[in-house]
Amino acid sequence: MTSETDNKDAKDQDIGDNNPKDKEQEAASEDIQQSASSEQLDAEDKIADLNLADIIDDADNIDDKGGENAADEDAAELKDQLLRLMADSENLRKRSERDVSAAKKYGALGLARDLLGSIDNLETAISHMPENKDDMDETLKNILIGVEMSARELASVLERHHIKKVTPEKEKFDYNIHQAMFEVPTDEVEPGMVVQVVQSGYMLHDRLLRPAMVGVSKAALPSEPEKTDG
Repeated sequence: MTSETDNKDAKDQDIGDNNPKDKEQEAASEDIQQSASSEQLDAEDKIADLNLADIIDDADNIDDKGGENAADEDAAELKDQLLRLMADSENLRKRSERDVSAAKKYGALGLARDLLGSIDNLETAISHMPENKDDMDETLKNILIGVEMSARELASVLERHHIKKVTPEKEKFDYNIHQAMFEVPTDEVEPGMVVQVVQSGYMLHDRLLRPAMVGVSKAALPSEPEKTDG
């Protein structure tokens, strides 16, 4: 009895071992396992190929580039500010030099204008002095000589300080430095010429202190023909 049971179990086992469906299932299971193992190995290989040090270096390079760009921008801004300050300083220096030069050149402008009236009075007084002083009282004669000497010294001082007298007689009228007081009809000179100086003008360097007051020529009117009785 026992022997028959054992034989039956052995047959069932042989039948189970020889079942083709079970073998297909086992083969499919092994293929799936091999595929999964292969994919896992590929993933591990890819991870291994990614060098952590390279990743860190790349990140540092990005940070360094960003820092360098920021530093370059700051340097450019500071350079621009420095150039602007240098330009402002140079402009201020040049402007100061111009102001100092103008102050030295035209500093006496107000004083010179205030002296012009006294100079005119002195010249008028000298113009009324007689040329021959031999018959004059000695004291009066010395006074007049002293006045003339003072006038010559004053003229020398004015010239030394570049104060020039403008006496444009027989010159072309220039509205920049002359002031026309009247017109003189004449055929002796061409129109627009200074024929008389009423009051002399003065200039300090190239700046006008006072225009010369003058009479200007103009074309004479044509004379009317004489009428004859007939």
